[in-house]
Amino acid sequence: STVASEDGAKAYGADDDSSSTFNQLNDPQSPLSVRIIYFEYDSSEIGSEYRSTIEAHSLYLQQNPNTSITLEGHADERGSREYNLALGERRAKTVKQQMLLVGANSSQIRLVSYGEERPVNDGHDDASWHENRRVEILY
Repeated sequence: STVASEDGAKAYGADDDSSSTFNQLNDPQSPLSVRIIYFEYDSSEIGSEYRSTIEAHSLYLQQNPNTSITLEGHADERGSREYNLALGERRAKTVKQQMLLVGANSSQIRLVSYGEERPVNDGHDDASWHENRRVEILY
């Protein structure tokens, strides 16, 4: 039974590729650790400071064709519910388009918009609103 447990341990051991992939995604030094892209008020334009983040995630998807992500678009509370859902969707689509330009496969990327429905910060000021205008990259 000792042999069986050693074999079982090997099956899930550190040599497994998914383990190094997991470490790469969770390494705070890796650009892949950045999973939130923030936006200016009423904008779906990606700031230049996020280009390398998007590129890193795109390349990661290219290298891991069985991996998929969800891009969650969010907006702050200003504007109508319908408008904010559309804005969240535009933001997610913009990030997806950038990823496709770098070489990610469209089938690996799912889009969801929550508009103003899932704020990170419940405050009613510029700092709070800034945190809520975002796209989250979820693996």
